Formats: sequence, structure tokens, C-alpha cells
Amino acid sequence: MSVRNIYRDVLFGVAVGDALGVPVVFRSREELQKEPVTGMRGYGTHQQPPGTWSDDSSLTFCLAEALTEGFDLNTIGQNFVRWHRKGYWSAHGKIIDIGGITWRALSRIGNGVAPEIAGDDGDWSNGNGSLMRILPLLFMTADKPAEERFRLTQQVSGLTHRHVRSVIACFICLEFAGYIISGMDKTEAYSSLRNEMPGMLESFGVSPDEISHFNRILRRNIFNLPREQIASNGYVIHTLEAALWCVMRTSSYARAVLKAVNLGRDTDTTAAVTGGLAGVLYGYDSIPEEWLEVLARRKDIVSLAFRLEEKLVEKANI
Repeated sequence: MSVRNIYRDVLFGVAVGDALGVPVVFRSREELQKEPVTGMRGYGTHQQPPGTWSDDSSLTFCLAEALTEGFDLNTIGQNFVRWHRKGYWSAHGKIIDIGGITWRALSRIGNGVAPEIAGDDGDWSNGNGSLMRILPLLFMTADKPAEERFRLTQQVSGLTHRHVRSVIACFICLEFAGYIISGMDKTEAYSSLRNEMPGMLESFGVSPDEISHFNRILRRNIFNLPREQIASNGYVIHTLEAALWCVMRTSSYARAVLKAVNLGRDTDTTAAVTGGLAGVLYGYDSIPEEWLEVLARRKDIVSLAFRLEEKLVEKANI
């Protein structure tokens, strides 16, 4: 992983996509068709300067920083609580957005509830709040057996979103990224995902009914669907579908994240997940410099990426 600094690729991939989407969150697809996003904007929905990222990136960075100390669910949970209460790893010292499910879970952890049981697990609790922050877990799980990868994904997703559907979405995202890191191109990675994922999920005891929610990804080719059949709201499956659709239908980081933003509605999260995967695929050097120049806390993100590289490569060599 250290050859191209995949840590930097992922962290900046998420943050830049997120920042592109922040000014137009909740704007409809029809509005953005008339005035599409073509680069880094400012203000808009949250009235923030250009390059401002949201909770998607903040919680991604909180997870990544916790992993510099190894894997400890309590450390991850407490980092999330620090963000929730004090704006830790926020772009400008305060949070600008938080989902209701995440808010409840972090309030529970802050009040002493064990992180293993803090997240909501109802069928209605399948927003995209764990998917948006999951990619740094790839650094800890890539070389582990499949069952352990799934178990760790359950734990980290479950800090806020414990329902198996959210866990599966996170796992699919991580597995797709893992295939790319192993040397596959995106077409090979997607083919492997479709061939291997249903059997893996069944072997973990996931019910066929739950697996069937992912049929558009696992039984069909998501990238063949027309744009009007791709939703971009806060439902975890829709976000995962949209991110894979954007990555599979484009040929560069910039094209992927702009396609994601211009789907409308949950623009920051759709673009953050897309950006993370596109960062894995194309690398940090593919991100336009004019976008990086205005990105909030750029030096801090670089520092975090290199701390991750130092700690995790060191651990792998012990």
C-alpha cells in the first residue's frame, strides 16, 4: 500500500468530493442540470467558504486517526464523540451537519453506552452515515480473512448504523476498493464483486432477503442503468449504487466526483463515497490542483495520511 500512499489517495479522495458537494446539498437534479457544478464553489447551502468539507470527511478523519493507534473501537467512538461535542476534525472548528441516526448514537456513546451497542439497528436506520466514513478501515482489513473483514466492518459501521444492510453496503464498498488495491482495474474489480460477494454474504449467515436488496449491484450491472434510475438521497443502498455508477461510467477522478455531485440531493455524501473510491482508483495526483489549493486543512490531512502510512507499514513489518 505504501508505494503510492493509498492513505493520501483515500483521505483526499473523500474530502475533495465532499467539499465539491457541500455548497449544493439538497439541490435537485433538475436545478443542477440547469447550473451544473464544474469546480470548487463556496457558500450555497451551508454558507461555507470554498473547500469546506462536512461530517463525511470529519468522521473519516476521526476513524483514520484512531487507526494510527491500532484497532480499538472505544478509541474510534471517542474520536467521533469529540467531533460531535467539540468539532474535532471539523473543517473550521464546528460541525455544519449531522444525521439524526449518527447524532443519537454519538450521544449514547458520550453518555457511557458501549460502542458495540450504540448504533441503531432498526430497518428504518439505514441512512448512509456509516458508509460515508468507512473507507479508512480498508487499511486494517485488506490482508485479513473475509470473515474477519466482515466482522470488523460490522463493528465500525455499528458505532452508528448496526443494521445488517448498512454493514453490507460498507463491506461491498471496502471489498471493491480492496480489489483495486490488489491490482485489478475497475471492470475486473466489479466482476469479482458480483462473482464473490453473494456467496461470501451467505457464508456469513446473511439472509437471502437482505442480500436481495443489493441485486442491482450484485445480480445486474449497475453501470448499465440510465441516470434517471440512479437515486442520490440518503438511503445507504442508493448512495452505494450511485457511487459505483459514477465510478464505473467515468474515466477520471474529476469526472467521477462531478457526476456524483450533479446527481443532486445528498451531494456531499454521494460525492464523498464516489471520491474515496475514485481516489483509490486514480490516486491523489489525479485530483485537480485548483481543488486541492482551497481545501480546508490540507496540511493536516497530508500529515494524517503520512502518520497512517508510518504506523501501519511499521506494524506490517513487525
